[in-house]
Amino acid sequence: MRYLLILLLIISESWSYGQFSHADSIRGHYGSSRNWWDLKHYDLSVTFDIDKKEIHGKNVITFSTEPVSGVYQNRFLQIDLQDPMVIDSVILSGWFHISLEDIKQDGNAYFIPYQEANHKQKEDTELTIYFHGKPRIAKRAPWDGGIIWSKDPNGKPWITIACQGLGASVWFPCKDSQFDEPDNGVTMHYTCPSYLVCVSNGLFVGKEINNMGQSTYSWKVSNPINNYCMIPYVGDYVNMHEHFAGEKGSLEIDYWVLRGNEEKAKKHFQDAPKTLKAFEYWFGPYPFYEDGYKLVEAPHLGMEHQSAVAYGNGFKNGYMGTDLSGTGIGLKWDFIIVHESGHEWFGNNITSKDIADMWIHEAFTCYSETLFTDYWFGKEDADTYCQGLRKNIKNDKPIIGPYTVNTEGSGDMYYKGANMLHTIRTIYGNDSLFRVMLRKMNATFYHQTVTTQQIEQFMSKELGMNLTPIFEQYLRTKKLPTLQLKYSKKKVKYRWVNCVAGFNMPIMNEKQKLVCTSKWNSYSIEHDYSSFELNKNLYVLKKESKKE
Repeated sequence: MRYLLILLLIISESWSYGQFSHADSIRGHYGSSRNWWDLKHYDLSVTFDIDKKEIHGKNVITFSTEPVSGVYQNRFLQIDLQDPMVIDSVILSGWFHISLEDIKQDGNAYFIPYQEANHKQKEDTELTIYFHGKPRIAKRAPWDGGIIWSKDPNGKPWITIACQGLGASVWFPCKDSQFDEPDNGVTMHYTCPSYLVCVSNGLFVGKEINNMGQSTYSWKVSNPINNYCMIPYVGDYVNMHEHFAGEKGSLEIDYWVLRGNEEKAKKHFQDAPKTLKAFEYWFGPYPFYEDGYKLVEAPHLGMEHQSAVAYGNGFKNGYMGTDLSGTGIGLKWDFIIVHESGHEWFGNNITSKDIADMWIHEAFTCYSETLFTDYWFGKEDADTYCQGLRKNIKNDKPIIGPYTVNTEGSGDMYYKGANMLHTIRTIYGNDSLFRVMLRKMNATFYHQTVTTQQIEQFMSKELGMNLTPIFEQYLRTKKLPTLQLKYSKKKVKYRWVNCVAGFNMPIMNEKQKLVCTSKWNSYSIEHDYSSFELNKNLYVLKKESKKE
C-alpha cells in the first residue's frame, strides 16, 4: 500500500505536464522515496571487461535519516539504475539481505524497502548494491551520453563515460538527483588491465595489482560531488604535475594525457593556471583545494567533471579551432579549458537542485568566458566577445524548464544567459562591486544545491536592485525586450514593449542612465537623434521611428 501511494503521488504530478512521461516524473520528482534520507558517501567499485564491453561492481551508499514511528516506519529508498544494467543483490547495514522480490521496480527506478529495525537508530546506514551489465553506449558524447569504448591512436583501449542529463544511473546504482550530493564525498576503485591506467576525481589513494593481469586504482573525493561528475578515465595515460599558488595556498594540478601527447600538453595547458588565476579573481578560491585540479584527455570534446575536467579539444585554441563568438577573440584561448573549468564554481560548487534550473550552471559559466577575457585581454575585448555570442541565441523557448520532470529549458541558457548577466553588470555600473557579489555568491552557497529563487534573491539583495522583472523577462519568456524610440526635434520618447508586466530595466548611453518602463518617457537631446546611442552591452532590441 505504501508503494502504491508513492506511485499515485508521482503519477498525479505528471498529469500536469502532458508531454512528459511517467518515467520523467519518477526521475525528476524529489518526493517521499528520496526526501527522508540524506546521502553521506558513495564507495564505488567497478571492474571493466573490455572484451565483452561489460562492467560489474558494487556501490556502498552511506546515508542518514531520522527514525520515525507508526505507519511510516516502513519506507522505501528510491535507487536508480538504467536498463540494461542489472541489480544482482542488495544488503542493508552490512548484514541484512533484501530479497529482490521485495524490491519494487518501476522502469529505471527501484524502490527498496527500509525498516528501522534493520539498523541501529541515529547512526549512518550502509546500503550495498551489487550490479553488472552493458551500459548504454554513447552515441554522440558528451551530448548524447553513455559509456565510450574507444581506442587511442596507438590502438590501445580508451574508455570513459559522459552522462550529464542522462544521469549516472546509466552505469551505476545511485540516488540520481542533483538535489542531494554525498556530504562526505566519494571513494572509487576501478579495475582495468594492468597495461592501462585509470584516472578519476579527487586524489590518488593507491594501486593494487592482482594475479589476473589487472590493476585497481583507488581515488578519493573529500567534498560533495554531483553523480554525473563521478567519472573514470581508462587509457594509456602519462602524468604531468605542477603547483598553482592560489588564494587558499598551493593547489595540486595534474595533467593526464595519452602517451605521445606530453609535449603538446606542456605548451598548450598553460591556459589552465591562467584560467584558475582569472576565476579566483572573479569568483573566489577554487572550491576543491582538498581534491586537486586535473585536466584529463578524453575521447570526446569535454565535460566539467569535478576536479578531473575532461579535455578533448585537440590542443587547439577556440572551440575545436573555431570561435563561437565570430569575433576572433575566442581564438586567444582554449574554450574547453576555460569553460569546463568555470563549471568548478558554477555547476560543481553551486549546483541546481532541479535540472530545470541548469541556467545557474551554464549562464554563469558561459559568462566566465567573458570574465576570463576581461581579466587577460581587457574590457573592450570582453564586451566584443560577449556581444558576438548573441548570434547563437535562438529565443525558441524559456531558459527555465518545467520542474520535477527531469527536463532542461532552452539551450539559450548559455549565450542568452551570459548576455543577461552582462546586461545586469552594465546597468549596475560598478565592476568592483559586481565582482564582490560573484565572490560572495560562491562563498554563501559553497558546496550547496540551490534554486533559481535563491540566486535571484541573492543578486537583487547584494546589488541593491530589484532584478525580478529582468529575470522574469530573460529566464521565463522567450521574448526579447524591445526599446521603442520616437524622435522629434531635440527630444526622444522611449518605452519598453514586448516585455513582462512591470519591466523597468534602465537604459544607458554614453552619458547617463535613464529610467525606462512600458510607459512613454522623454529625453532631451542636444543636436539630433543620432546623439542618443544605446549601450551595446544591453541585450535588447531597438525599434526607431523616423525623425519627425
